[in-house]
Amino acid sequence: MVESEEFAPAIRSILETARDRDPGGERVSVDARPIEAAFARAESAGRVPLIAEVKPTSPTTAGERADDPVDLAEGMVAGGAAALSVLTEPEHFGGRPADLRAVREAVDVPVLRKDFVLREAQLDTVAADLVLLIARFVDDLAGLTAAAHERGFQVLIEAHTRDEVRAAVEAGADVVGVNNRDLARLDVDLSTFERVAPAAPGSVTLIAESGIHDSEDVRRMRRAGADGLLVGSAIMDGDVETNTRRLTTLNDGN
Repeated sequence: MVESEEFAPAIRSILETARDRDPGGERVSVDARPIEAAFARAESAGRVPLIAEVKPTSPTTAGERADDPVDLAEGMVAGGAAALSVLTEPEHFGGRPADLRAVREAVDVPVLRKDFVLREAQLDTVAADLVLLIARFVDDLAGLTAAAHERGFQVLIEAHTRDEVRAAVEAGADVVGVNNRDLARLDVDLSTFERVAPAAPGSVTLIAESGIHDSEDVRRMRRAGADGLLVGSAIMDGDVETNTRRLTTLNDGN
């Protein structure tokens, strides 16, 4: 794990809170809905495979969204989202494990748990189809990935560099996400995905994360090799069904 002093103050605060957070309860067992099949269904329907994020707030956005998470999730699915991401980090993102549980019961698409999971016991907080692990935050990436797989989760490992992509693949990631946001400075640069994506083998499901706001950004990431996209703020800012449909349905197909 990279030393926390290298991160922006907001990220350091998130990590400190995550380290102190109580672990989950009883061991979770999951029958995961596979993300690959969900992406294939989107593609066959002529939609861009997209993970839409239910995000009440974050350190990088202004204001909060107090809508019922289930209403938001159902709107995103109606707009064509292939999968959903639900924040469960409470202090900085306003998320709750109960929100993810309710969303997963209400929809039939895969649901990603978006949080800062640092140790095995924290996997047992809530059942989801996928769990996020961030490569630069986890000391034993292969061990935590294996522990997640033992519970039935698929694992999305987030990377920001080519070395982190390689580490994610070696650790056994089902999906690799390349975050266009630099967690040291919180800057966003879409060229990050373009530089980093070639490090992933073609067999890996590859997700572009952060900084995707419009159809041209979608096309750009798809041209660079993204199998799917993860979008939060651009969907949460306004009518979520309309915003999701705008990003999943392009006139040129991709």
